[in-house]
Amino acid sequence: MIIPVTQSNQMQAAIIHSESWKASHREICSAQFVALHTPERQKRYLASQIEKGAKLYMLIDHKAVGIVCVHNNQIENLYVLPGEQNKGYGTQLLEFAIKQCTAAPSLWVLSTNCGARRFYERHGFLPTGNTVEHAGGLYELEMRLARR
Repeated sequence: MIIPVTQSNQMQAAIIHSESWKASHREICSAQFVALHTPERQKRYLASQIEKGAKLYMLIDHKAVGIVCVHNNQIENLYVLPGEQNKGYGTQLLEFAIKQCTAAPSLWVLSTNCGARRFYERHGFLPTGNTVEHAGGLYELEMRLARR
């Protein structure tokens, strides 16, 4: 079941974001930077995204296992708890998010996150050629759904 994130379940979403973000960025960010991403900090971040117009959703199976944000036709913050990955939850969240979009959905992914890039490519997303550079030589790639 995928439900909207509200004030009453926002901390659950923040815990998912915190744990998943830490696991996915541990190899590419400093330990100090990773440690900053506490559930409390991520709750403030997610609340700021909602204030900017994003719609945040949470997937509940036997417990809260994943989240995804949709802002206009941009898919953001698709995270599944590390212990719940490779069970189809990411696909469920992505397919749900695609259905929320009124035009071809796009998303941004770190160039070093090969697993995420392969996941999105398997679901029809292709690089657009647009990039955003970050500190330390990292950059994000924009991907857009090629089929709809």
